[in-house]
Amino acid sequence: MQSFRTEIENPIVEKDILELERKIHEFHGGKLDEEKFRSLRLARGVYGQRQQGVQMIRIKLPYGKVTSKQLHRICDVSDEYSRGRLHITTRQDIQIHYVDLNRTPELWAELEKDDITLREACGNTVRNVTASETAGIDPNEPFDVSPYAHALFQYFLRNPVSQEMGRKFKVSFSATDEDTGLSYMHDLGFIAKVKEGMKGFKVMLGGGLGSQPRHADVLYEFLPTDKIIPLMEVVVRVFDRYGERKSRAKAGMKFLLKDVGLDGFRKLIDEECKAIPFKTFPIDALAYPKITLSEEVAPAVEIEDTEAFDKWKSTNLVPQKQGGFVAIGIKVLLGDFYTDKARLLADLVQKYAAGEIRLSLRQNILIPYVKEEAIPFFYTELKKLGFAEAGYNKALDITACPGTDTCNLGIASSTGIAEELERVIKTEYPQYISNPDVVIKISGCMNACGQHNMANIGFQGMSVRTKDKLVAPALQVLLGGGNDGNGNGRFADKVVKVPSKRGPKLYV
Repeated sequence: MQSFRTEIENPIVEKDILELERKIHEFHGGKLDEEKFRSLRLARGVYGQRQQGVQMIRIKLPYGKVTSKQLHRICDVSDEYSRGRLHITTRQDIQIHYVDLNRTPELWAELEKDDITLREACGNTVRNVTASETAGIDPNEPFDVSPYAHALFQYFLRNPVSQEMGRKFKVSFSATDEDTGLSYMHDLGFIAKVKEGMKGFKVMLGGGLGSQPRHADVLYEFLPTDKIIPLMEVVVRVFDRYGERKSRAKAGMKFLLKDVGLDGFRKLIDEECKAIPFKTFPIDALAYPKITLSEEVAPAVEIEDTEAFDKWKSTNLVPQKQGGFVAIGIKVLLGDFYTDKARLLADLVQKYAAGEIRLSLRQNILIPYVKEEAIPFFYTELKKLGFAEAGYNKALDITACPGTDTCNLGIASSTGIAEELERVIKTEYPQYISNPDVVIKISGCMNACGQHNMANIGFQGMSVRTKDKLVAPALQVLLGGGNDGNGNGRFADKVVKVPSKRGPKLYV
């Protein structure tokens, strides 16, 4: 392994990257056992892959916000160290695959040149802080949650209290009572509220998916914004102190809530409050970076296929509270897009919008701050990139984890199933292309990375034994899940097992 050095300006980041390189050397030299090395690399976004000898790298993008410059940097890294494919996750990260372990420190150093981190993207840490992709532009929001999500991300990044917990810890922010951040399925979920002129949040505690989904409890109906970071520190400390550590299957926050109950957890919070360094932590929302709008005027274009254009407008335009602007949704099949098109997209939004995109929990892309008069031009340009398919956030827009394509835990081919389902809907049920009332999600195993158990129609990968006693991949079908808003959700019920296999056919 060739030695690697870095010249990152931030000494804390540089030390972190060089530490990863040193531990890789120790691991190869037999001085660091597999389990300890696994814990360290996971906390630095380096994840084992189904294919031997290569790694999946998870790039941590707080609340899914990516600038044009950052997207270019991610593309450069993907081309150099991976295969040019970018995968959007249901936690607003980007994953790249087939990376050589020995090159991960220099990959990380390249990303950090544009303030992109891998730190705590995986592992038993505070994972990526997610939020409504419409934060800051939503006509119904009481205020922009982005500054608060960002402050929380910064506070817990490399925070010693959250480095070696019994299990991962997930946090979300919802811009409105629609709860598009899905608070009810998070360890901590925050829903923006205003009470008597004061900004704050409804706080949900102890939700989760997986094989045993649990609906979060209401911890506070209203908590002022200066209390959210102290609260989370207390909750993380309680989880770290009292959470299960021997059995990974029972190590999540939801199991601790199940054991001690909400009242019991409140008592633990009261006790732990004595240990935290801050009782209040004011967040200066006005200091959050302002949007820089492009002054470039988009060229006038003539739309030839007006029917297709009108259909696209009816499903892919998102209202924006800023007058004269809309956001444009891009439906990304399987959450996968490629660096050649991503660079052109980055240039487009830099020149004619606000120089940023948002990644959504449904594995899509949202372009905010598009001038209304530029909509035909954007449609034309996006169509050239293959990014102008109608059906953003509609029934045709299926969420799927990577499944057996790359994941060690995958049992069924989530991606193959999703592709075939989309084909069936397009050809046999075209009326559902514009239907927002059917949400379909697919997970390749019970861990629910595809969030199948909160979908209207969900599919979960599993194994079954055939008549010949062979183990075959199959699907568990679930129905009836959904998001009712304001912290209320429903988990789907299991209905039937459906055999499946990799390839274009779906057996039902």
